[in-house]
Amino acid sequence: MLYWLLYQLHTVWGPLNVFRYITFRAALAILTALVIGIALGPVLIRTLRRNQIGQAIREEGPASHQVKAGTPTMGGLLILAAVVIPIMLWGDLTEPWVWVVVTTTLLYGAIGLADDLLKVRRGKNLGLRAWQKFGLQLVVGVVAAAAIRLVAGNSQYAGEVVLPFFKNGRIQLGFLYVPLVAVVLAGFSNAVNLTDGLDGLAIGSVLIAFATYTVFTYLAGNAKLAKYLLIPSVPGAGEVTVFCAAMVGASLAFLWFNCHPAEVFMGDVGSLALGGAIACTAVIAKQELLLAIVGGLFVAEALSVILQVASFKTRGKRIFRMAPLHHHFELSGWAETKVVVRFWIVAIVFALMGLATLKLR
Repeated sequence: MLYWLLYQLHTVWGPLNVFRYITFRAALAILTALVIGIALGPVLIRTLRRNQIGQAIREEGPASHQVKAGTPTMGGLLILAAVVIPIMLWGDLTEPWVWVVVTTTLLYGAIGLADDLLKVRRGKNLGLRAWQKFGLQLVVGVVAAAAIRLVAGNSQYAGEVVLPFFKNGRIQLGFLYVPLVAVVLAGFSNAVNLTDGLDGLAIGSVLIAFATYTVFTYLAGNAKLAKYLLIPSVPGAGEVTVFCAAMVGASLAFLWFNCHPAEVFMGDVGSLALGGAIACTAVIAKQELLLAIVGGLFVAEALSVILQVASFKTRGKRIFRMAPLHHHFELSGWAETKVVVRFWIVAIVFALMGLATLKLR
């Protein structure tokens, strides 16, 4: 842990005192994650190709996607490596929140990895069954929620959800808090997974969400700023800022290889881990409900699938040409790159709306 070693030497050389600042270490985390991701990317892609770990394209998907069959998958392993290493270097590992968010991310990644390995072994887009995957996601969600509740202890906002747009809007959930958080984590993990269907779409949108929560976690960890902005002050949450920053750097690195035409796909090991990480970060920062705004694009993608299935089963008719939503626009004639860029713009708008709530209270 370079942070601890270097900061301890600040009494010997004054400039090393800069390592006490979260903002400085967050900047280092971004750069470190970016360098690690760019450096390891070609190695991972060659390894995946050599072992014939390629993406199986679902037959019912857009016909234009069949050319992507065989593209290396499980690139989410690159994202995880590019996040964990900077955290180990620049994060304060004595802070429990760091371990909660990192462990949650890795556990969701493990579920995704199991799903990816089954797909590769079977040679088709059939991994874990839906009930198996969602069941495991809920189990991890319960464990993560219990850990969050435990770390929060007797703090002012433990067991509560905070309402956006209200100065003192708080709802004490009591025993319902853990199941609610578990559903939020599992649901958002699935939402990011559903968004991962076009080159660069999911990782670009994830980057935007983590950049937003970099701000929220920093503010939540700063008692003075939190009090001024009338948002919950969460002791220790500032260290999660370093995690969010590492995610931004790792996302940039992965986008380097995942932009159209993609050299590698993140797979479920990436999408499930990233979705769980965003949701866990939001819960720690006491911005659980705001996740529906900041991650509005992911919510819209998930809702499009739910509405499509519900409509077809009840009316025998489809609402969209194809779900998730990005496929609807593809089949409407939009080029893949146009869909991706426009969805990024939508994600940015949602992020700005989330940030605007800091003053709209």
